[in-house]
Order: sequence, then C-alpha cells, then structure tokens
Amino acid sequence: MSKSLAKSGIIVSAMTLISRVLGLVRDVVIANLMGAGAAADVFFFANKIPNFLRRLFAEGAFAQAFVPVLTEYKQGKPLEDTRLLVARVSGTLGTLVTIVTLIGVIGSPVVAALFGMGWFVDWYNDGPQGAKFVLASDLLRITFPYLWFITFTALAGAILNTLGKFAVAAFTPVFLNVAIIGFALWLGPQLEQPEYALAWGVFAGGLVQFLFQIPFLKRAGLLVRPRWGWRDPGVTKIRTLMIPALFGVSVSQINLLLDTFIASFLMSGSISWLYYSDRLLEFPLGLFGIAIATVILPALSSRHVDKSAEEFSRTLDWGIRKVVLLGLPAMAGLIVLAEPMLMVLFMRGEFTPEDARFASYSLYAYGSGLLSFMLVKVLATGFYSRQDTKRPVKYGIIAMVSNMLFNVIFAIPFGYVGLAIATSMSAALNAGLLGYNLWRDGVLKRYPGTLTYLTKVTAAVLAMIALIMYFAPSRDWWLAADFMVRVWRLSLLIGAGALSYLAVLLLLRVKLR
Repeated sequence: MSKSLAKSGIIVSAMTLISRVLGLVRDVVIANLMGAGAAADVFFFANKIPNFLRRLFAEGAFAQAFVPVLTEYKQGKPLEDTRLLVARVSGTLGTLVTIVTLIGVIGSPVVAALFGMGWFVDWYNDGPQGAKFVLASDLLRITFPYLWFITFTALAGAILNTLGKFAVAAFTPVFLNVAIIGFALWLGPQLEQPEYALAWGVFAGGLVQFLFQIPFLKRAGLLVRPRWGWRDPGVTKIRTLMIPALFGVSVSQINLLLDTFIASFLMSGSISWLYYSDRLLEFPLGLFGIAIATVILPALSSRHVDKSAEEFSRTLDWGIRKVVLLGLPAMAGLIVLAEPMLMVLFMRGEFTPEDARFASYSLYAYGSGLLSFMLVKVLATGFYSRQDTKRPVKYGIIAMVSNMLFNVIFAIPFGYVGLAIATSMSAALNAGLLGYNLWRDGVLKRYPGTLTYLTKVTAAVLAMIALIMYFAPSRDWWLAADFMVRVWRLSLLIGAGALSYLAVLLLLRVKLR
C-alpha cells in the first residue's frame, strides 16, 4: 500500500514541481514587469477572485465530494453507470458554473466593489485610489471566464486521479504558467497597461488547460456528452456532500479573500506583498501537502468502500508522517531564508529591495503556518473519503470566524503582516480541530514510535536551521552581490540545509521508506 502511494506521490510531486517552478518564473516575470505597485495590486486582485471560486466549484469542494462517489461507482457498478454519472455531473455543474461566470463578467463592477471595498469607497469619493476600482472591474471581465475553463479541467482531473492517472492532472497547470509568461513577454511591452496582457494570459491558460485533458478522457472511455441531472441519485449525493464542503475545504481561500478585502484599505503595495509571500508558501504546499492529499483521497475512499478500517487508519497515518517529514523542514527554510529568496526571485525591474523587505515580513507569518496548511489538506481527506462533510465545515466555520477575530486583533498594530499572522493561526486551529476529532473517532491512531519519529524529525530540522543561519550572509551582502552570485549562494544554502537534514535523519535512523 505505502509503496503504491509513494510512487503516486512522487509522480504528482514531480509534475507539480515543474508547474511550481514555472509558476515562480511567471511571478519573476510579473515582478519585473509591474513590481508591487498599484497595477500589480489590481491584477492580483482580479486573478484571485476566479481562483477563489475555482476552489469552491472545482479543485476543492467539488473534488472532495466527487472522488469518493465516483470511486464507489467505479468499484461497484457497470462502466455505463459510471459514464452516465460523469455525463450528468458535468452537465449539472457546467450549467451552474456557466451562470456564475456570466454573472461575474456582466457584474464585474459589483464583484470588484464587494471584495475591494476600500477602492470602491475611494472611487465613490473621487479619491486617489479610485482608478484601482475601475481597472479591477475591467480586468475581472477578462479573468472571470477562467472559472468556466478550470471547472471542467478539474472535473477531468478528478476522474483521471480516481483512475490512478495522477500525472496528467498534476502537469496541466504548467499551461497556465506558460500562457501568462508568454503574454507578459510578448503582449505586455506592446501595451501601455501591461496588466491587461497578464489578464489575457489567464484567459488563454484556462482554455489550453481545458483542451489538454480531453484526449486523456477519451482514451479512458469517459469523454461523454454533458446532460442535466440535478435529481440523479449520484448527483444528489455529490451535491449533498459538496454544499458543506464548500466551506470546509476552502476556509484558507475565504481567509485570503478577507485579507484582500482588508488590505484594500491599507497602504498601496499590501496586496502585492501578501501575494508574493503567498506564492513562495504555495510552492512547498503544492509540492508536498496537496500532492500527498491528492494521492491518498482515492486510496482512503477505496479503504472506506472495502470497509478496511485498519488500512484506512494506516493510510492516513502514512500521509501525516510524510507531511511532517517534508513540511517541517520546508517551513523552517521559508522562515530562515525568506528575504534572500524574495531578493533572488523578484528583486529586479519594478520590484525594489524595499518590496523584498516588506514581502519577507508577511512570508515569516505565512511560513509559520505552512505545516498547519499542509495538515489541513491531509486531515480533511479523513472525513471526505468517508463522505462526512458536515463536521469539516463546522470546524472550517470556527476557523474562519476566528480568522476574522485575529484580523481585527493583529491588523491594527501590524497592518498587512497581521493579516498573514491571522491566516496562519486560523489554519493551526482548523488542523487541530480536524485532528482531534479524527482521533476521537478512532480513525487517527497513535502507532508505536510516533513520538520518537516526531522528535527525530524536529532534531534534524533544528540542525538544518543552525547550519543555514551560521553560513547565511548579512542583508547588506545580499543587496550588494550580483544576481548570479546571489543565486549561487542561495542554492548552496538550500542544498547544504537539505543535505544536513537528510544526514541527521539517517544518523538518527529515521526510516524514509
């Protein structure tokens, strides 16, 4: 079991690595083109809204509800019934998302006003930041159709993941990054406002992702004509599971939107600094946390269908151990090397040393919550694979309300950094609630050697931190050094840190298999 999961996890992580590296290249291009100014704030805002809805309709809540039901059909019903389920799910979901997309495009000023209230108020009062509201409305009209494309892309990806074909779905986001990079380099210099080029890159990237997965679905025999099926038993079951999961799996995204709403009232650049730091957080989160959660969801769903309680618990335990093994050093590395990484990746063109310094503050705060974000992804599968969506939504709402309270407490003294602190604290609360209740259900068990395992991993991380801090140069050195020298030094620090972590693990006889 663990060997199969490990193989799938490596495949997903490898494909995700390609996507994340290109994502960083994309952000480097954007930083060079626009920096962290007003136009960058608005583009990140216009890109965040459809991405938030993507989490609700596509990758997040939908996948968590759809995969367990599809697994049930695949293992217990004829192929024709499975094809009919896919047809009715795609038709029903597609109709709803089409309506939402049209509303978003037509009503983009209303959407911009709801989530960018600070800009709208300034525009209404003829203030200096009123132009941000107008630009946000225009960009949303271009980026909002991305929601339609990515919903069907996510549906196809969920089907292929259930069939064990993880590589296709994990590789698909590469096309979005390539499209944005291409439009930024080709169309951006030709426009007076390059943010429009980036918005069209998002649109094109969504279209290419949608088209890419169609041949793979056809080869699997599950490319079917969409049909409306609101009252179909399978659709009803997915809908019942999905509605509460809209909150349970997307709490972190809702929290990020709340951050954006509050940041629209803060100093110019706040949204961009939060964005760049969040992008570095997303790299290990996608590479490890989401990858592990992706491969164990079908496995857990199968164990639940087979009524293999012990195997279910061991699969979940495997996921948690791997998250700790990979997430703890990643969290430490993000915090210790926050500003150097931002300098190396983004500090050129319009992105200044001050932008790197301000973004590093929010990265410290986001980085401290990385392990919690990863654990939420994995622990939530322990509920969704058992088709239990009510309790995760309850814990998610508690975490979301807590985040709002934390925002008030920390945003006043710490500004945009306080928003990142609040998000990390609410993620820790959410992970704690999920873990405690899985343990209380008897699903999450403490197997022999768990405490020893955690102690050894922590010791290895501390050794890694000590080595990096000893050899890391001062901020003045990073500012004065040439670009290639900075790249070389950062690579050496990351490599030495990774090797020291691995060496200590081996010395302490931690089993990596």
